[in-house]
Amino acid sequence: ALPPGLRISGRIDRLVVLPDRVLVVDFKTNRPSPDRIEEADPAYLRQMALYVAVLADIFAGRAIEAAIVWTDGPKLMPIPENLLTRTLAELRHAG
Repeated sequence: ALPPGLRISGRIDRLVVLPDRVLVVDFKTNRPSPDRIEEADPAYLRQMALYVAVLADIFAGRAIEAAIVWTDGPKLMPIPENLLTRTLAELRHAG
């Protein structure tokens, strides 16, 4: 769930909806791209954690997965669920 009172606005670059899961993907053009997802700009991780929280409400019962595609490469970097959960918890705490 989103932090109470938080309003968001954004545009998802790619959304893949399957019967059992949903994948949300955002494209980033940073050069050079990070080697590990933990090195990504925290703003990107917050963005993706918020997308996952919203999509979890919309697609209840389906696994929600997130990834960033760095156009420098290109390379696909899945974002682990524990990193998304921690980022969302930090947003709630800061709220």
